[in-house]
Amino acid sequence: MADISIDDVKRLRELTGVGLSDAKQALVEAGGDFDKALAAMRKKGLTKAEKRAEREARAGLIGSYVHDGRIGVIVEVNCETDFVAKTDEFKELVKNLTLHIAASDPENESVLLEQPFVKNPDQNIDNYIKEHIAKLGENIVVRRFSRMALGEIN
Repeated sequence: MADISIDDVKRLRELTGVGLSDAKQALVEAGGDFDKALAAMRKKGLTKAEKRAEREARAGLIGSYVHDGRIGVIVEVNCETDFVAKTDEFKELVKNLTLHIAASDPENESVLLEQPFVKNPDQNIDNYIKEHIAKLGENIVVRRFSRMALGEIN
């Protein structure tokens, strides 16, 4: 059996939102290979996220971002409860989505979900959101967004 460090267990737990015992079990199953355990936990989390997608999401936040007074974004991101909407993790998700929309200028929601995330091009926005669904345990939906740039006519 591979030597499993408590630091790896804690790090895996923080990245995936699973319990300590699940994180340790994933590392044991992966033979101590952190990356392999992380991939397995993300796959398991995405499966759970897909099941949650059917649940209604009416709470949430409206986030905004203005870049240098020239580009402005407003986005509505919904979750199931106010409790989750008030967490730092959810607020960070909304903030990162506004930054991504400002940088990438998506045409509509389906294009947004398919785009590589500007902070991590190896991951698309859809998977970034599903990762948060798995961590927070609630359905999360980008309801609508708008991006304006100085001098552009839409």
